[in-house]
Parts: sequence; structure tokens; C-alpha cells
Amino acid sequence: MATDSAAAAAAAAAAAVSDDFAIGCFLSIQTTFGDEFEAQVVAFDAPSNILVLQEGSKAGSRRNLRLLKADYIKHFTFLRHGEDPLDLSKCYIDLDTVRAREQSALRQAEAGAERIGVGVTSEAQSIFDALSKTLPVRWDKSIIVVLNEVRVSSPYVPESVSGGTSIANERVKKVLELERKKLQVRPTQ
Repeated sequence: MATDSAAAAAAAAAAAVSDDFAIGCFLSIQTTFGDEFEAQVVAFDAPSNILVLQEGSKAGSRRNLRLLKADYIKHFTFLRHGEDPLDLSKCYIDLDTVRAREQSALRQAEAGAERIGVGVTSEAQSIFDALSKTLPVRWDKSIIVVLNEVRVSSPYVPESVSGGTSIANERVKKVLELERKKLQVRPTQ
């Protein structure tokens, strides 16, 4: 019997929350992150406690969808009831914007992947990451290429710096030495 009453209480609580987030209603929302915005409820998934919100209230205007876990809502105010936000005759998807966002995300993912050394130690990756904060770097297999001319080979110590002009070479050695001290990495012998 105790489980039946607990299940009933949970169902009642879910129903109450679901009524607060009725599809189509407009809310003014303040999140725990400090964001404040107005949006229309498109959907509410009670098991995951996630709201699908459509920002913007002008008919025919472009709108953004936002997924928000209800736990992150600090305060909300009911503004008004609205029409069904899923009325397909009124939906507009800007495919050019969607494709541009996709291409941007792909470029960012590719750039991020290029920054990860393949077959290198975590120490080498940490040195690469530290050097990349102050100098342009890229991987050439397991060699760190700095300023497109200076090469740093394993064990990634100032003595393993080669190539480039003497000025660039000395600068990389100095930055590498300082970064190794910051990372407190000891050279492997």
C-alpha cells in the first residue's frame, strides 16, 4: 500500500508541474544561470523534466527553440495562453541557417580534432595545449610544429627543439621551458 500512495503522490506532483507548463502558454522565465527570457511552451517531458520552449512571441517571426531542464528554472510567470505552437501551417524552418550552423559545428569539431595528437603521451598533449595558448602550433604526427617552422620532438624539452630561424628557435625553447615549469613536467630520459 505504501508504494501505491507514493506512486499516486508522484503522479499528482508530475500532473501539477505538467499543468504549470501547459503546451501553448507563454511564460516569463528566470533561470538559475541568470538568464531572463519569454517563451512559449512547445512540449514538456515529465520523466526527464525537460521543457521545449520557443523563444519570441511575434507571429511569423523567426524563433529559437530552447531545451531547458525545469530544475534550472528559478522563477517563472504565466503571461498568457497562446495558439498551438506546433501548427505546421505556421512553422518556418530557415534551412540556410540550419545548414550554416551545421557547417560551423563541423568546422569546430575538425579544428578540435586537429589539436589532439595521435599516439602521443598525455604529457605531450599537455605541452601542446600549453604552447597553443601563446604560439600557433599544430601536430605533424608526434612532432609539435610551432610557428610553422620550429619542430619540437619527443621528449618535448628545450634540447629537442629544431628548425626555423635562430630567433624563432630560441623563442620556442624559452616558451617551452616556461610551460614545462608551469606544468611541472619532468623530462623523460
